[in-house]
Amino acid sequence: MNRYERLNALLEILGERGRIEVDEVSERLHVSGATIRRDLDHLAEQRLLTRTHGGAVSHAVAYDLPLRYKTVRHAEEKQRIARAAAEMVWPGAVVGLNGGTTTTEVARTLVARSEGDAVITVVTNALNIASELSVRPQVKLVVTGGVAQAKSYELMSPLAERILSELSLDITFLGVDAIDPVAGASAHHEGEAAINRLLAGRAGKVVVVTDSSKIGTRAFASICTTPEIDVLITDTGVGEDDVGRFRERGVEVVRV
Repeated sequence: MNRYERLNALLEILGERGRIEVDEVSERLHVSGATIRRDLDHLAEQRLLTRTHGGAVSHAVAYDLPLRYKTVRHAEEKQRIARAAAEMVWPGAVVGLNGGTTTTEVARTLVARSEGDAVITVVTNALNIASELSVRPQVKLVVTGGVAQAKSYELMSPLAERILSELSLDITFLGVDAIDPVAGASAHHEGEAAINRLLAGRAGKVVVVTDSSKIGTRAFASICTTPEIDVLITDTGVGEDDVGRFRERGVEVVRV
């Protein structure tokens, strides 16, 4: 396990438990206590946790992780979800993408599947997605503008809202912080939710892409209601009860 993987593992454990001890984690990850202490010191410097004698405690980890520390969570599931999403896009389509690790996988898969001179248009408020797609000749890239958020790489502000209000999208893929059959899709940050709501509202089809860990949960700010979602693409970990409740509200559920 390299350092990057250890840091992600530590944050995952801390997010689940709220507290970790050096001795316990070093045994679980099969590395020395000295290595774990250095890793915890590094994460504390980035304000991702608070160091204690013998370990660390949560510092809003579940809600405040920078995107770079989320990339390996449920990686295989996200790749399968991305492949299913990319199959819904046709040459010449105008595609909306918000920020997030799953939508980033969707963007990469779209580029990999593009054939010949066929061009798709991608509209996004995510700087990391824009950076990856800007050098791809088969993609016409539109970036919304706005003020960059350090943790999600997303652009927010009335500047983004003004641009999106003048565009029409064929299909929008939304990554979400939470989705519930009754409450709909939501995000932890109200500014992100507002931009995501516009991306959904300007699209002919709204597709939520998320792993099953976020299903049946709710976050602070609403993005859209359940009936406004056309398709939910998730992994096979979603429960049958949740699948039935989404379908009752008119959402097509695709499990991969």
